Amino acid sequence: MARAAVQVGPSPVGGRRAADVPRRIRVLAGAAAAALAVFFGAVWMVAGEARDGLRVIGHDAGPQVVATAGLYLALSDMDGQVALALLAGEERGERRRAALARYERRRGEAGQALLRASALAGGDAAERRTVQAVLDGLGRYERLAARALLLDEQAPPGDAPAAALAVYRDAADLMREELLPQAYNLTLESGTIVRRTHDETRVALFLGRWGMAAAAVAALGCLVALQVFLARRFRRLIGPALLLATVVTAVYACAGIAALGGAAETLTRAKRDGFDAVLSLARARAMSNDMHGDQTRYLLDRERADTYEHTYLNAAQSVYYVEAGNLRQYHQGVARATPAERRPGFLGDVLARRPSGAEPLAAYGGFQRADARMRALAEERRGEAVALRLGALEKAYDDYDARLADAARRYVAVFEGAVREGEDALRDVTFPLPIAVIAAAALLVGGVGPRLGEYR
Repeated sequence: MARAAVQVGPSPVGGRRAADVPRRIRVLAGAAAAALAVFFGAVWMVAGEARDGLRVIGHDAGPQVVATAGLYLALSDMDGQVALALLAGEERGERRRAALARYERRRGEAGQALLRASALAGGDAAERRTVQAVLDGLGRYERLAARALLLDEQAPPGDAPAAALAVYRDAADLMREELLPQAYNLTLESGTIVRRTHDETRVALFLGRWGMAAAAVAALGCLVALQVFLARRFRRLIGPALLLATVVTAVYACAGIAALGGAAETLTRAKRDGFDAVLSLARARAMSNDMHGDQTRYLLDRERADTYEHTYLNAAQSVYYVEAGNLRQYHQGVARATPAERRPGFLGDVLARRPSGAEPLAAYGGFQRADARMRALAEERRGEAVALRLGALEKAYDDYDARLADAARRYVAVFEGAVREGEDALRDVTFPLPIAVIAAAALLVGGVGPRLGEYR
C-alpha cells in the first residue's frame, strides 16, 4: 500500500492567519493615525476659533467700540465748549480762550477717532458710509460754530447777540439731531459685533472641546487596541514607542482641553468684566458731558431753556435712573441713592459690577447738587448762576468725570489683561502642536514598523 505524502510548510489555514497579521496591523495603525489626525486637527480648529474671537473682541470690534464712544464724547464736548465760549463772552476772556482751546483739542480727538473707526470698519460698507456722514456733518458743524463765534466777537460786550445765538442753534441742532446719533450708531453696530462674536465663539469652544474629547478618546482607543493586539500576537507585554505615543496623546488632550476651557473663561471675562464695563463707563462719560453742555445751553439760550432742561433730565435718567417726574424730584432721588441699590443706567451698570464703589456715585451726587443750585439761581440771579456754572459746577463736573475716567482705566486694564491671558493660553496649546503631531506620528511608525518588518 502506498503511503500518503507528508505536507511540508505551513498549512493553508496557518498561512492565511500569518498573512492576516500585517494587514490587521496596518488597519489598526491606519485607524490610530486617522484618529490622531482628527484629534490634532480639532485642536487646531478650536484654537483658531478662540483666537479669532479674542482678535475681534480684543483688537478689532472691541477697540472700535471704545473709539466710537470716544467720538461721541469728543463731539458732544465740542458743542459744549462752543456754548461755553458764547456764555463766557469777551468780558471773561481767559475763560473763553480756555473753552476755545479745549474745543480745538476735542476737534482733534474727534478726527482721530473717526480715522480709527474708518480703519477698523474695514470692508463694512454701512459703517464706512456712517463714518463718511459724520465727517461731512462735522465739516458743516465747524463752519456754523466758527460763524457763531465770529458774530459774538463782533458784538458789544454783554450777552451773546441774537444773530450769534441763531447760528449756534443751527449748529447745536446739527450736532444733536445728526452727528451724535450717527456716532452712537457706530458704537451700537460695533457692540453688536462684539456680542455676536462672543456668543458664537463660546458655542464653538463648547462644542469643539467635546469634539476634541471624543477624538482624543477614539485616538487613545485605537492606540490601546493596537498595543493589545501586538502584545498578544508577538508575546511582548509593552511596546515602548506606542506607549509613548499614547502618553503624548493623553497629556496633550488633557492640557489642550483645559487650556481651551481657560480661553473660553478669559473670553467671557474680557467681554463681561472688561469690555461691558468699559463701554458703560464710556457711555456714562459721553452722556454726562452732554448733560454738562445742556447746563451751559440752559443759561445761554433762555428761549430754549425748558427744552435743554428736559433733554438734561432724559440724559440723566440714561446715566443713572431715578423715578422722577421732573428735575427737582430727580435731584432729590439721587441725593437719597446708595451704591448698593441696583438701578438701570450706564453708571448704575458700573456700580452693579462693583457695589462697593461709592466714589463715582458720590461725585455724581455732588454734580447734581451743583446743578440744582445753578438752576435755583438762574430764576432770579442769572449772573450768579453763570458764575456758579463757570466755577463750582465746573469743578463738580470735573471731579465726577475724573472718577469715571479712573474707573475706566481700571476696567481697561482688566479687559486687556484678560485678552492677553487668553492669547497666552492659546499659544501654549498651538505652539507645541507641530511637535506633538510629529512625535505621535514618529512613535506610531516606530512602534509598528519593526513588527511589519518581521513579515518581509
